[in-house]
Amino acid sequence: MSLELSLPLLGLLLGVVGSTAQQEFLVEISGTTVTITCPLTEGSIAWEITGIQPESKERKYVIENHDSSPTNVSCSTDDKKHEMYLNARVCTNCEELDALAVTGIIVADLLITFGVLILVYYCGKNRKGKGSTGSRLQGQKMQRPPPVPNPDYEPIRKGHQGVYAGLEKRGS
Repeated sequence: MSLELSLPLLGLLLGVVGSTAQQEFLVEISGTTVTITCPLTEGSIAWEITGIQPESKERKYVIENHDSSPTNVSCSTDDKKHEMYLNARVCTNCEELDALAVTGIIVADLLITFGVLILVYYCGKNRKGKGSTGSRLQGQKMQRPPPVPNPDYEPIRKGHQGVYAGLEKRGS
């Protein structure tokens, strides 16, 4: 098969032929402010948000003091239209953390957890060693009483073999 024919077939299999990839909205949330970026790049962009048509013609649309209610958002030019269902949860008292702060918190938590784990292990190991040697010494000093005899399993005494006289030894 020639190279000219195999490359378009490979592109069809991988799904990368042309610009058929679905473009997506970019949504940024900061406090109660929601910024939406339309995937369309050319022409004058018309926005529509749940029946309301704002006058903004820019690619980015900013919603100040969003109330976390679900809304339908669409941006369009003369021939193309993109729609999105926006269900963004916002809060006024939220603190934003960057990736470095979150990573630092997780690493510090793991280090503290492993430190406590090692501390408990060594303290428990030392305490177990002291407790077991003390109980062992007490057990050696203490005398145990003899076991209670069971009449069903008494050993045969000399001179009292009358009960077992009829039994013969095995193997003879």
